[in-house]
Amino acid sequence: MFMKMKNHKRSFGSWAFLIGFVLALLFGIVGVTDGVAWLLVVFGLVVGFLNVTDKETQSFLLAGTVLVLVSALGAEAMVIIPLIGNILNAILLLFIPATIIVALKSVFQLARE
Repeated sequence: MFMKMKNHKRSFGSWAFLIGFVLALLFGIVGVTDGVAWLLVVFGLVVGFLNVTDKETQSFLLAGTVLVLVSALGAEAMVIIPLIGNILNAILLLFIPATIIVALKSVFQLARE
């Protein structure tokens, strides 16, 4: 039963990632409002809490950190193409909270050991 619950959480986290990413792309194109920004942050938190297993932590942190850095730098560089900059900023709203949560979970796991 515990395994089923764990898989159910993982499935919910996977859907949160997929929906959050599609919303980031969509609202990056049409414009991010405050409400949408908070929605992307919440999806990012859900992804960080439910979608990344202990085995995937290191890979996610590496990929997430690179994605956040490149998106942040790319958004700054894309002043001449605002659409791409807006999409990258929306992706940041999703990935920054997810990466922070996974990093904090990793630090607490290390502290427990």
